[in-house]
Amino acid sequence: MSQRALIELLHGKGAHADPIACVEDLPAEMAARTVAGFPYSIGQLVFHMNYWMDYELRRIRGERPVYPEHAAESWPASPSPSDAREWDRLKKQMAILLGEFSALAQSSPAELDRPIEVMDASHTKIAGTLEAVLLQMVAHNSYHTGQIALICRALGAWPPREGGDTW
Repeated sequence: MSQRALIELLHGKGAHADPIACVEDLPAEMAARTVAGFPYSIGQLVFHMNYWMDYELRRIRGERPVYPEHAAESWPASPSPSDAREWDRLKKQMAILLGEFSALAQSSPAELDRPIEVMDASHTKIAGTLEAVLLQMVAHNSYHTGQIALICRALGAWPPREGGDTW
């Protein structure tokens, strides 16, 4: 995959929604709401996405973060966001983390082939290069951004100001 395509996918180009555009204009009270049949709020999804982006960046830097024992550890312990300040922090953190991934996507081919240490034995059979981690992050973020888009539609907050598919 080209570096340009990878960067575009991180920022929701093509068939992917832009994660920043999906949340930038939402007020905190809307981001904290849940819709019937779906267990998470938009704020909780952003928290979860930030958790894994931060985790993977630490792993890429060689910091050896502890892999969570349970999936619940990557979700906020209480409803999120609790207020406008927390919501602003979550959105800013998302933008910063996506920026760091975009910078990594511009790495040399040799750097993209650099092995990234696995933190959990169950992942030893998964591709472990920088490029593979970047692609996994694209897939993970795209999946959850799609959920955010659906919740926005259910709350009557779609499309975002920056645009989005409505069909």
